[in-house]
Amino acid sequence: MVLHGTGGSGKQFLNPVFADELLVPGGLLDPAKYYVILPDGIGAGQSSKPSDGLHARFPKYDYDDMVAAQYLLLTQGLKVDHLRLLMGTSMGCMQGFVWGETYPDFADALAPFACLPNELAGRNRVWRKLLIDAITLDPAWKGGDYVEQPKEGLRTALGLLMVAGLAPLPAQIANPTRESADKAVDAYFAARLPPLDANDLIYQVAASRNYDPSPKLETITAPVLWINSADDFINPPELGIAEVQAKRLKHGTFVLLPASEKTRGHGSHTWAVLWKDRLAAFLKATEK
Repeated sequence: MVLHGTGGSGKQFLNPVFADELLVPGGLLDPAKYYVILPDGIGAGQSSKPSDGLHARFPKYDYDDMVAAQYLLLTQGLKVDHLRLLMGTSMGCMQGFVWGETYPDFADALAPFACLPNELAGRNRVWRKLLIDAITLDPAWKGGDYVEQPKEGLRTALGLLMVAGLAPLPAQIANPTRESADKAVDAYFAARLPPLDANDLIYQVAASRNYDPSPKLETITAPVLWINSADDFINPPELGIAEVQAKRLKHGTFVLLPASEKTRGHGSHTWAVLWKDRLAAFLKATEK
């Protein structure tokens, strides 16, 4: 099972940079060999979410709720009682640590990519709060019972998401002039603003509010391959958190991908070419 990030859905793993590397004949996650599950988390994709009708009266879920729902989906819905691999990116990475603590024997191996297993504080909390405040302080939000989307708040929120996801080197190469950078911003908003719902986005970001698996990391018994990227704005390596927390994992390996023209900042978690060799070795080492 592969878990998506904040604001994403299972469909994101059908992107060629992931699917054409892994979900192909002979690939590491070849669907002819494995039953690959790409769920939409609560609040995203085709799963239940505020925009279905309850708006801001929708239950305020968190990552524990999302993991519990994924467990029920597997065990009661799909009749799956064990996983070969639980993989997750960004929010899915964080949920991977929650999975490892909550259901320690359910998966043979865990592969969390692009996160830290600790309380979201510092800059990571700041940009999330700024995003939520931008929407809720827009007069058009009306406590979540808006008739039209609070577009000014959503525009600011999307801008924060864009900055958080950018990698400095690839962004500079892709947009080396003021004109090209401005066009990239305009194209980003044109593509992402129209389908966005304010309540859905607030709930997706706020679901991280009480995340903190750090007190129980030693209870994770499954082998862990944990990969971050050195140019990740959301999980900057200079904090030194990963190196400390990785030592607490019984069977954990932490890998920090060096920043380069090929890495994509936080989004490196989906560019399988950057880490598929390490995943291949990990799967081989955890065979039973």
